[in-house]
Amino acid sequence: MTLTIEKTDVKKQAMLAKKASKTLSMLTTDQKNKALHILADHLEAKYESILNQNEKDLERGKEKGFEAAFMDRLSLSKERVEDFASGLRQVADLEDPTGQIVSDWTLENQLQVQKVTVPLGVIGMIYEARPNVTVDATGLALKSGNAIVLKGGSNAITSNKAIVDVMHEALEKTDIPKDAVQFINTTDREATGELFTMKEYIDVLIPRGGGALINAVVNNATVPVLETGVGNCHIYIDKEAQVEKALNIIINAKTDRPAVCNAAETVILHEDWFKENKNAFVEKLKEHNVSIHGDEKVVEAIEDAKPAGEEDWANEYLSLDIAVKIVPSLDEAVDHIEQYGTKHSEAIVTENTETAKKFMMLVDAAALYHNASTRFTDGGALGFGAEIGISTQKLHARGPMGLPALTTVKYMMHGTGQIR
Repeated sequence: MTLTIEKTDVKKQAMLAKKASKTLSMLTTDQKNKALHILADHLEAKYESILNQNEKDLERGKEKGFEAAFMDRLSLSKERVEDFASGLRQVADLEDPTGQIVSDWTLENQLQVQKVTVPLGVIGMIYEARPNVTVDATGLALKSGNAIVLKGGSNAITSNKAIVDVMHEALEKTDIPKDAVQFINTTDREATGELFTMKEYIDVLIPRGGGALINAVVNNATVPVLETGVGNCHIYIDKEAQVEKALNIIINAKTDRPAVCNAAETVILHEDWFKENKNAFVEKLKEHNVSIHGDEKVVEAIEDAKPAGEEDWANEYLSLDIAVKIVPSLDEAVDHIEQYGTKHSEAIVTENTETAKKFMMLVDAAALYHNASTRFTDGGALGFGAEIGISTQKLHARGPMGLPALTTVKYMMHGTGQIR
């Protein structure tokens, strides 16, 4: 199936978003919440038009021979559209992150100072072929008072365009200008590159996808970036780990949803624990169809294990494959994570609280777990509500980024004529 896409003026769209952001920033919480409910209702009412366009993306995907996991992420259904709508209603129910007085004080001259949360302005969202991000990111942006420029993956462009068209229809019935939601309707990579340098119109870029996409944005953008890193997550099984607990955590972190960024990709086993529990470990992984890629000790001890190379230690498999390394100490486990980790989510399983404390202090990651699965690195799971991504950087936001991460602050001073 041939894909025909209209030409687009990225700069004009960014300018329109910037202008709309001024109006959006002045709206009340009730106005924004009402708009989100109208968006949700309209998506449900127009689901058939969205599914019809989604079929075109799916047909092209089949022609290109995309794997099943990719096609599943791309595929939409009435139930999935209803989930989109439900997500928007949940965002409407969350506390408004803007207009919050973080702190206030009065100077000796009676000048009153307030530190107040405000929208970032315009968010540039660059993401791969996941139509759900089109809705999720829009809902979070609008609730936090931000306009958004969406640049989704080319393999979902028809689905994304249909979703945005429906949202634009809905916005006509709200106080939010439809220009607050811009969709870059082109597969031209130069259009994406234009977004990288539009500092006068776009306040922050958020990339979501694989390592190549994220690195392209981070390495080339002059617009500030909120980096949502890939998830090469590790679980370290200490010599004092309880067996059943360790195995359950490994299986959950690897097999619950293998293709997500908070799934475990490497298990590091203390050599003493491995000697005592090798059979139980191997049987549990076989039971769940997990393929082992191991170091020399693992390959020697486990019959079906494949030799692991450098690419395995650094790989985000996103499948039922796992890398396994044997170490003699906590320090070696930490060194391995430092070398190959992506600062996303790292876990230790141990009954020794001092060992756990040392691990959590030494390992540099956005989310650290003691005796729990890495799968909890998620805005909803951690009680934040929806998220726009998981940040692996340290400045502005780190970890699951909910509504507060889409705000900044202003210092507002109220005086009675004070001069300096």
